Amino acid sequence: MAPVLMTRRIIQLLVGLFFYGFAIAMMVRAAVGVAPWDVLTQGILAQTGLSFGLITFIVSLFVMLLWIPIRQKPGIGTVLNVLLIGPAAEVGLAVLPAVDHLALRILLFAGGLLLLAVATGLYIGARFGPGPRDGLMTGIHHRWGVRIWIVRTSIEVVVLSIGWMLGGNVGLGTLAFALLIGPMVNITIPRLMVPAAVTPAAVSDSSARAATPA
Repeated sequence: MAPVLMTRRIIQLLVGLFFYGFAIAMMVRAAVGVAPWDVLTQGILAQTGLSFGLITFIVSLFVMLLWIPIRQKPGIGTVLNVLLIGPAAEVGLAVLPAVDHLALRILLFAGGLLLLAVATGLYIGARFGPGPRDGLMTGIHHRWGVRIWIVRTSIEVVVLSIGWMLGGNVGLGTLAFALLIGPMVNITIPRLMVPAAVTPAAVSDSSARAATPA
């Protein structure tokens, strides 16, 4: 693989993971409801007093361990996802002040949602492997043939319910996230996908086919 292409992939992965954590912090500060997994994080925080970033790391690590029985193999992007998103969220929570005005909170949430969609396109587009949560869903799909949307919905309903019972913030933002994030990442992921490197063998094969008379 060309060094320039690899450098782009690494930078895109790291920037995407930082933006992802920062986007989570924006939506948390907006206080109009957060994504299901962040509801769980808030609920655990309410019960334990641990930091948001530390809980994000612990939950991500636990989810990645669930890959073992479904025979899913993590990539370097998966491992860095576990290590970096929590600290990035902590940075965001440290620099973003609490917002009181509802209109500003809605704008902050919308900006966080948009940034998270871009961040998802960046880190998935780097092609270093999925995050632990997405990998769990796709792993269950490949292992037992359950449809992706059923797996995702089932897991997120359970996670959301537990988080809400523990004291996490469920609101209109949670609903907006559920309805909008799918269409948004369907736009960002294809546009930010790093192209696969063309190997010399593939080039030779293509040239040979082109030179063969019809």
